[in-house]
Amino acid sequence: MAGFKLSAGVGLLGLAARSLAVPAPIYSEATTTFSVPKVTALVEPVTDVTSHGGYTGPPPTTTGALSTSVLAPSIPALPPGPDAFKYPSDGQLHAPQPAPYTPAGGVGTNGSAPVYRVLSDFDYESIALALHQEWIELDLFHWGLDQFSVEDFEKAGLTAEDRHLIEYMANQEVGHATLLSNILGPSAPNQCTYNYPARNVHEFIDFCQKLTRYGEAGVYGFLNHLNAHDVGQLLLQSITTEARQQMIFRQFEGLFPMPEWFEVGIPQSWAWSLLAPYISSCPENNTRLIWQNYPALHILNQPNPFRINGSNVWNETTDSGYANTASYKDIEENDDCTKSTDVGVSCAPGITRNRSMPLSYPGRQVFLEWDEPGKPIGPNNSYVTDTQAGAPKFAAWVSQLNVTYSPLEDINGNSAYTIQPDISTFDGNPAINGTIFLVLTDEDLYVTPYNLTQLNPHVYAVGMYQSG
Repeated sequence: MAGFKLSAGVGLLGLAARSLAVPAPIYSEATTTFSVPKVTALVEPVTDVTSHGGYTGPPPTTTGALSTSVLAPSIPALPPGPDAFKYPSDGQLHAPQPAPYTPAGGVGTNGSAPVYRVLSDFDYESIALALHQEWIELDLFHWGLDQFSVEDFEKAGLTAEDRHLIEYMANQEVGHATLLSNILGPSAPNQCTYNYPARNVHEFIDFCQKLTRYGEAGVYGFLNHLNAHDVGQLLLQSITTEARQQMIFRQFEGLFPMPEWFEVGIPQSWAWSLLAPYISSCPENNTRLIWQNYPALHILNQPNPFRINGSNVWNETTDSGYANTASYKDIEENDDCTKSTDVGVSCAPGITRNRSMPLSYPGRQVFLEWDEPGKPIGPNNSYVTDTQAGAPKFAAWVSQLNVTYSPLEDINGNSAYTIQPDISTFDGNPAINGTIFLVLTDEDLYVTPYNLTQLNPHVYAVGMYQSG
């Protein structure tokens, strides 16, 4: 992982001390020393994906998620541990210092050398999920640049420099995929073939900002639960790059770049449910994942960020639920905010845009439909959607630090509506803003960011909502 080490300005501290007594300036030529590592990290080869589109191959020979013996239907909720309130948090030191300027405590602080390898099934399956995310991003960014012409991008307001940035973000994914593949070893999942719900540049950008959103949130959800904290450190240093990518795609889409105060984390099974439908097929004997595939949630009036009045919409998505990617088809020019130059109206690409007419708002009626479980999905149609929940009763709005429930109204078979809640984090900051997660549940269970997976047995369907 280390390539070479640069050290410049050797001996500057000594020269600085001596210069106090010598009026004439003293110059020292900087020197550069190179240290070649004994072991060079392997670079994962970038393979060209030869096809895109839905899976058309033979029926899978293996179906369902990876599994072993299951000990219980769910993990019981327990009270806080015995030491949860033990530390006084009074600003004073309460134990001897292990070294100068070093407080007692912490994890991985005893001097043991890190090894950067997974330590549990939880670690392996989580990192494998993250690797699948890096693979699809690598392919997607390249696909968009190849699929659409220079003229297509320029009509969407994206210049040669913008296209170069997308290419650079694809190159970042080479590093991310290499890192995670090296951590997992020879059994690491390989790159697959994919299908994307985008017919033009605008829809490509919208799908990119949604896909990087659930990729980012999926890692935040498990990062602090890993047994291998050293692996978590490396993953943190890659996922923060992905967070920057998500913000850039929002800017390309003419959205406000970061409308939230806190970034949300989601459970692995939610992330896999959102990712798997866009994987068509994987190589034979590709490592399978344990995570659940929930049925899709369709948002019938998903806000459309390409419209001046983005909340006045009906059935304007390009895919069958899950990401609920915005459609750019059949938008009249007088309702197309990408064509406007007016401040507060324009959604052309820019560093920042501030819409005077919000995409969504508290009190908005949101119409929903959801699939039944049992649908083949994911690589080679070899996974099957499933839920342990009863009939849906609530919509859970998962954003920032909050999980807030609103009851489903007028339930008719697999359709209903709900009302967007009016909630905040601190000081009136709207908790529902940006690209968020909307899931249907059979219970309004109290959960917080660190134990959000407790909600999994109660989740019926999963989708994304473009609230801002």
